Amino acid sequence: MLSAQEKAAILVEALPYIRKFYGKTVVIKYGGHAMVDCGLKKAVLTDVVLMKYVGIHPVIVHGGGPEITAMLQKLGIESRFVGGLRVTDEETMEIVEMVLAGKLNKEIVSLINRIGGKAVGLSGKDACLLQAVKKPGKVYQPDGTVEMVDIGCVGQVKKVNPAIVHTLINEGYIPVVAPVAVGPEGESYNVNADTAAGELAVALGADKLIILTDVEGILEDRENKNSLISVIRADDVPDLIARGIIDGGMIPKVECCTRALYGGVNTTHILDGRVPHSILLEVFTDKGIGTMVVR
Repeated sequence: MLSAQEKAAILVEALPYIRKFYGKTVVIKYGGHAMVDCGLKKAVLTDVVLMKYVGIHPVIVHGGGPEITAMLQKLGIESRFVGGLRVTDEETMEIVEMVLAGKLNKEIVSLINRIGGKAVGLSGKDACLLQAVKKPGKVYQPDGTVEMVDIGCVGQVKKVNPAIVHTLINEGYIPVVAPVAVGPEGESYNVNADTAAGELAVALGADKLIILTDVEGILEDRENKNSLISVIRADDVPDLIARGIIDGGMIPKVECCTRALYGGVNTTHILDGRVPHSILLEVFTDKGIGTMVVR
Protein backbone atom coordinates (compact mmCIF):
# COMPACT_ATOMS: atom_id res chain seq x y z
CA MET A 1 0.00 0.00 0.00
CA LEU A 2 1.18 3.51 -0.80
CA SER A 3 1.78 5.83 2.10
CA ALA A 4 0.06 9.21 2.31
CA GLN A 5 3.35 10.88 1.32
CA GLU A 6 3.72 8.65 -1.75
CA LYS A 7 0.17 9.41 -2.84
CA ALA A 8 0.82 13.14 -2.41
CA ALA A 9 4.02 12.83 -4.50
CA ILE A 10 2.00 11.27 -7.33
CA LEU A 11 -0.43 14.19 -7.29
CA VAL A 12 2.43 16.70 -7.27
CA GLU A 13 4.04 14.93 -10.23
CA ALA A 14 0.75 15.18 -12.16
CA LEU A 15 0.27 18.92 -11.51
CA PRO A 16 2.46 20.35 -14.30
CA TYR A 17 0.85 17.98 -16.80
CA ILE A 18 -2.65 18.97 -15.69
CA ARG A 19 -1.63 22.59 -16.18
CA LYS A 20 -0.04 21.85 -19.57
CA PHE A 21 -3.02 19.99 -21.01
CA TYR A 22 -5.81 22.01 -19.39
CA GLY A 23 -8.31 22.98 -22.08
CA LYS A 24 -6.62 20.78 -24.70
CA THR A 25 -8.34 18.07 -26.76
CA VAL A 26 -7.05 14.49 -26.63
CA VAL A 27 -8.42 11.91 -29.10
CA ILE A 28 -8.24 8.32 -27.85
CA LYS A 29 -8.62 5.35 -30.18
CA TYR A 30 -10.13 2.72 -27.89
CA GLY A 31 -9.81 -0.89 -28.99
CA GLY A 32 -8.13 -4.23 -28.46
CA HIS A 33 -8.13 -6.17 -25.19
CA ALA A 34 -9.10 -3.04 -23.25
CA MET A 35 -12.55 -3.28 -24.83
CA VAL A 36 -13.02 -6.94 -23.85
CA ASP A 37 -11.63 -7.31 -20.32
CA CYS A 38 -14.08 -5.84 -17.81
CA GLY A 39 -11.37 -4.59 -15.43
CA LEU A 40 -9.39 -2.91 -18.19
CA LYS A 41 -12.54 -1.42 -19.68
CA LYS A 42 -13.40 0.27 -16.41
CA ALA A 43 -9.78 1.44 -15.93
CA VAL A 44 -9.62 3.05 -19.38
CA LEU A 45 -12.93 4.84 -19.05
CA THR A 46 -12.13 5.95 -15.49
CA ASP A 47 -8.98 7.56 -16.91
CA VAL A 48 -11.12 9.34 -19.49
CA VAL A 49 -13.54 10.65 -16.87
CA LEU A 50 -10.68 11.87 -14.67
CA MET A 51 -9.17 13.73 -17.64
CA LYS A 52 -12.47 15.52 -18.17
CA TYR A 53 -12.72 16.50 -14.51
CA VAL A 54 -9.26 18.14 -14.55
CA GLY A 55 -10.11 20.24 -17.59
CA ILE A 56 -8.86 18.12 -20.48
CA HIS A 57 -11.27 17.33 -23.35
CA PRO A 58 -11.09 13.61 -24.22
CA VAL A 59 -12.79 12.30 -27.37
CA ILE A 60 -13.12 8.53 -27.85
CA VAL A 61 -13.16 6.75 -31.20
CA HIS A 62 -13.74 3.03 -30.70
CA GLY A 63 -13.22 -0.08 -32.75
CA GLY A 64 -15.01 -3.40 -32.41
CA GLY A 65 -13.54 -5.95 -34.82
CA PRO A 66 -13.76 -9.00 -32.50
CA GLU A 67 -17.37 -8.21 -31.58
CA ILE A 68 -18.31 -7.81 -35.26
CA THR A 69 -16.67 -11.14 -36.09
CA ALA A 70 -18.48 -12.85 -33.20
CA MET A 71 -21.86 -11.50 -34.33
CA LEU A 72 -21.24 -12.55 -37.93
CA GLN A 73 -20.38 -16.04 -36.70
CA LYS A 74 -23.64 -16.22 -34.79
CA LEU A 75 -25.48 -15.35 -37.98
CA GLY A 76 -23.52 -17.84 -40.07
CA ILE A 77 -21.70 -15.17 -42.11
CA GLU A 78 -18.02 -15.77 -42.89
CA SER A 79 -15.53 -12.97 -42.19
CA ARG A 80 -13.07 -12.25 -45.00
CA PHE A 81 -10.19 -9.76 -45.02
CA VAL A 82 -8.15 -8.17 -47.79
CA GLY A 83 -5.01 -6.26 -46.81
CA GLY A 84 -6.17 -6.17 -43.20
CA LEU A 85 -9.57 -4.66 -44.10
CA ARG A 86 -12.84 -6.52 -43.61
CA VAL A 87 -14.67 -7.31 -46.85
CA THR A 88 -17.99 -5.60 -46.15
CA ASP A 89 -20.93 -6.34 -48.44
CA GLU A 90 -24.29 -4.68 -47.78
CA GLU A 91 -25.47 -7.49 -45.48
CA THR A 92 -22.24 -7.34 -43.46
CA MET A 93 -22.44 -3.54 -43.33
CA GLU A 94 -25.80 -3.77 -41.59
CA ILE A 95 -24.22 -5.97 -38.91
CA VAL A 96 -21.17 -3.71 -38.61
CA GLU A 97 -23.33 -0.64 -38.08
CA MET A 98 -25.56 -2.46 -35.59
CA VAL A 99 -22.59 -3.66 -33.50
CA LEU A 100 -20.53 -0.47 -33.65
CA ALA A 101 -23.11 2.30 -33.54
CA GLY A 102 -25.75 0.39 -31.59
CA LYS A 103 -24.34 -2.14 -29.16
CA LEU A 104 -20.74 -1.13 -28.43
CA ASN A 105 -21.15 2.62 -28.63
CA LYS A 106 -23.98 2.63 -26.12
CA GLU A 107 -22.20 0.22 -23.79
CA ILE A 108 -19.23 2.61 -23.62
CA VAL A 109 -21.48 5.62 -23.09
CA SER A 110 -23.40 3.83 -20.34
CA LEU A 111 -20.25 2.83 -18.46
CA ILE A 112 -18.79 6.35 -18.63
CA ASN A 113 -22.03 7.73 -17.23
CA ARG A 114 -22.04 5.16 -14.41
CA ILE A 115 -18.44 6.05 -13.51
CA GLY A 116 -19.44 9.70 -13.13
CA GLY A 117 -18.82 11.28 -16.51
CA LYS A 118 -21.26 12.65 -19.06
CA ALA A 119 -20.95 10.89 -22.40
CA VAL A 120 -22.86 11.13 -25.68
CA GLY A 121 -22.59 8.49 -28.39
CA LEU A 122 -22.27 9.33 -32.05
CA SER A 123 -21.56 7.58 -35.29
CA GLY A 124 -19.78 9.27 -38.15
CA LYS A 125 -23.17 9.64 -39.81
CA ASP A 126 -24.45 12.03 -37.14
CA ALA A 127 -24.30 15.64 -38.39
CA CYS A 128 -22.17 14.28 -41.29
CA LEU A 129 -19.26 13.98 -38.87
CA LEU A 130 -17.30 11.51 -41.04
CA GLN A 131 -17.85 11.70 -44.80
CA ALA A 132 -16.30 8.96 -46.90
CA VAL A 133 -15.99 7.39 -50.32
CA LYS A 134 -15.45 3.73 -51.19
CA LYS A 135 -11.94 2.47 -50.44
CA PRO A 136 -10.53 -0.35 -52.60
CA GLY A 137 -8.58 -3.20 -51.10
CA LYS A 138 -4.98 -3.96 -52.00
CA VAL A 139 -3.86 -7.48 -52.95
CA TYR A 140 -0.08 -7.88 -53.08
CA GLN A 141 0.94 -10.27 -55.85
CA PRO A 142 4.04 -12.55 -55.71
CA ASP A 143 5.74 -10.46 -58.40
CA GLY A 144 5.49 -7.36 -56.20
CA THR A 145 2.63 -5.72 -58.05
CA VAL A 146 -0.48 -4.50 -56.24
CA GLU A 147 -3.98 -5.32 -57.45
CA MET A 148 -6.83 -3.04 -56.38
CA VAL A 149 -10.04 -4.98 -55.62
CA ASP A 150 -13.57 -4.09 -54.54
CA ILE A 151 -14.08 -4.91 -50.85
CA GLY A 152 -17.57 -3.46 -50.54
CA CYS A 153 -18.73 -0.83 -48.07
CA VAL A 154 -15.30 0.06 -46.72
CA GLY A 155 -14.72 3.80 -46.58
CA GLN A 156 -11.90 6.27 -46.90
CA VAL A 157 -12.58 9.48 -44.96
CA LYS A 158 -12.61 12.48 -47.29
CA LYS A 159 -14.07 15.14 -45.03
CA VAL A 160 -14.66 15.65 -41.31
CA ASN A 161 -17.29 18.04 -40.00
CA PRO A 162 -16.34 18.37 -36.31
CA ALA A 163 -18.95 20.96 -35.31
CA ILE A 164 -21.11 18.49 -33.34
CA VAL A 165 -18.06 17.28 -31.39
CA HIS A 166 -17.02 20.84 -30.54
CA THR A 167 -20.58 21.50 -29.32
CA LEU A 168 -20.57 18.45 -27.05
CA ILE A 169 -17.12 19.31 -25.66
CA ASN A 170 -18.18 22.87 -24.90
CA GLU A 171 -21.27 21.60 -23.08
CA GLY A 172 -19.17 19.36 -20.84
CA TYR A 173 -19.80 16.02 -22.55
CA ILE A 174 -17.37 13.27 -23.57
CA PRO A 175 -18.05 12.38 -27.23
CA VAL A 176 -17.86 8.66 -28.08
CA VAL A 177 -17.63 8.06 -31.83
CA ALA A 178 -18.32 4.84 -33.75
CA PRO A 179 -16.34 4.74 -37.04
CA VAL A 180 -19.30 4.39 -39.39
CA ALA A 181 -19.17 7.09 -42.07
CA VAL A 182 -21.72 8.46 -44.51
CA GLY A 183 -21.24 8.41 -48.29
CA PRO A 184 -22.27 10.92 -50.99
CA GLU A 185 -25.65 9.23 -51.45
CA GLY A 186 -26.29 8.63 -47.75
CA GLU A 187 -24.84 5.12 -47.81
CA SER A 188 -22.97 3.68 -44.81
CA TYR A 189 -19.25 2.93 -44.83
CA ASN A 190 -17.13 0.91 -42.43
CA VAL A 191 -14.00 2.96 -41.63
CA ASN A 192 -10.84 1.69 -39.93
CA ALA A 193 -11.01 3.03 -36.36
CA ASP A 194 -7.34 4.07 -36.26
CA THR A 195 -7.82 6.08 -39.44
CA ALA A 196 -11.03 7.65 -38.16
CA ALA A 197 -9.33 8.68 -34.91
CA GLY A 198 -6.43 10.26 -36.76
CA GLU A 199 -8.64 12.20 -39.16
CA LEU A 200 -10.85 13.41 -36.30
CA ALA A 201 -7.80 14.48 -34.26
CA VAL A 202 -6.63 16.66 -37.15
CA ALA A 203 -10.06 18.19 -37.70
CA LEU A 204 -10.44 19.00 -34.00
CA GLY A 205 -6.97 20.51 -33.71
CA ALA A 206 -6.23 17.98 -30.98
CA ASP A 207 -3.08 18.27 -28.91
CA LYS A 208 -2.67 14.49 -28.61
CA LEU A 209 -3.72 11.32 -30.38
CA ILE A 210 -3.52 8.15 -28.27
CA ILE A 211 -3.92 4.72 -29.86
CA LEU A 212 -4.50 1.80 -27.50
CA THR A 213 -3.15 -1.54 -28.73
CA ASP A 214 -2.43 -5.04 -27.46
CA VAL A 215 1.37 -4.63 -27.57
CA GLU A 216 3.90 -2.71 -25.48
CA GLY A 217 4.59 -0.25 -28.29
CA ILE A 218 7.23 -0.40 -31.02
CA LEU A 219 10.02 -2.83 -30.16
CA GLU A 220 13.54 -2.75 -31.61
CA ASP A 221 13.53 -6.54 -31.24
CA ARG A 222 10.12 -8.21 -31.07
CA GLU A 223 11.61 -11.10 -29.08
CA ASN A 224 12.87 -8.71 -26.40
CA LYS A 225 10.18 -6.95 -24.40
CA ASN A 226 12.83 -4.63 -22.96
CA SER A 227 13.69 -3.17 -26.38
CA LEU A 228 10.84 -0.67 -26.42
CA ILE A 229 11.51 2.42 -28.53
CA SER A 230 10.14 5.27 -26.42
CA VAL A 231 10.27 7.98 -29.09
CA ILE A 232 10.44 7.83 -32.88
CA ARG A 233 10.37 10.67 -35.38
CA ALA A 234 7.88 10.67 -38.22
CA ASP A 235 10.69 11.10 -40.74
CA ASP A 236 12.26 7.84 -39.51
CA VAL A 237 9.12 5.75 -40.05
CA PRO A 238 9.85 4.68 -43.68
CA ASP A 239 13.28 3.36 -42.67
CA LEU A 240 11.84 1.50 -39.66
CA ILE A 241 9.27 -0.13 -41.95
CA ALA A 242 11.95 -1.07 -44.50
CA ARG A 243 14.02 -2.66 -41.70
CA GLY A 244 11.01 -4.64 -40.48
CA ILE A 245 10.95 -3.02 -37.04
CA ILE A 246 7.52 -1.65 -37.84
CA ASP A 247 5.48 -4.29 -39.66
CA GLY A 248 2.12 -6.02 -39.88
CA GLY A 249 -0.76 -4.38 -38.06
CA MET A 250 1.54 -1.77 -36.54
CA ILE A 251 2.14 -0.15 -39.95
CA PRO A 252 -1.34 1.42 -40.33
CA LYS A 253 -1.25 2.60 -36.71
CA VAL A 254 2.10 4.36 -37.16
CA GLU A 255 1.06 5.77 -40.54
CA CYS A 256 -2.08 7.10 -38.87
CA CYS A 257 0.14 8.81 -36.28
CA THR A 258 2.36 10.40 -38.92
CA ARG A 259 -0.62 11.71 -40.91
CA ALA A 260 -2.02 13.23 -37.72
CA LEU A 261 1.32 14.88 -36.93
CA TYR A 262 1.63 16.38 -40.39
CA GLY A 263 -1.96 17.55 -40.02
CA GLY A 264 -1.11 19.61 -36.93
CA VAL A 265 -1.53 17.24 -33.95
CA ASN A 266 1.35 17.92 -31.53
CA THR A 267 2.13 14.40 -30.30
CA THR A 268 0.87 10.88 -30.94
CA HIS A 269 1.21 7.83 -28.73
CA ILE A 270 0.89 4.08 -29.17
CA LEU A 271 0.12 2.56 -25.76
CA ASP A 272 -0.41 -0.93 -24.39
CA GLY A 273 -4.08 -0.96 -23.46
CA ARG A 274 -3.52 -4.12 -21.42
CA VAL A 275 -1.74 -2.03 -18.77
CA PRO A 276 -4.29 -0.65 -16.28
CA HIS A 277 -4.49 3.16 -16.37
CA SER A 278 -2.01 3.35 -19.25
CA ILE A 279 -3.55 6.66 -20.38
CA LEU A 280 -2.94 8.32 -17.01
CA LEU A 281 0.60 6.96 -16.89
CA GLU A 282 1.33 8.49 -20.28
CA VAL A 283 -0.37 11.84 -19.80
CA PHE A 284 0.34 12.61 -16.13
CA THR A 285 3.72 11.09 -15.25
CA ASP A 286 7.34 12.00 -16.01
CA LYS A 287 8.26 8.63 -17.48
CA GLY A 288 5.21 7.72 -19.52
CA ILE A 289 4.86 4.39 -21.33
CA GLY A 290 4.56 3.07 -24.85
CA THR A 291 5.97 4.72 -27.96
CA MET A 292 5.57 8.40 -28.76
CA VAL A 293 5.67 9.43 -32.42
CA VAL A 294 6.73 13.06 -32.92
CA ARG A 295 7.52 15.36 -35.83
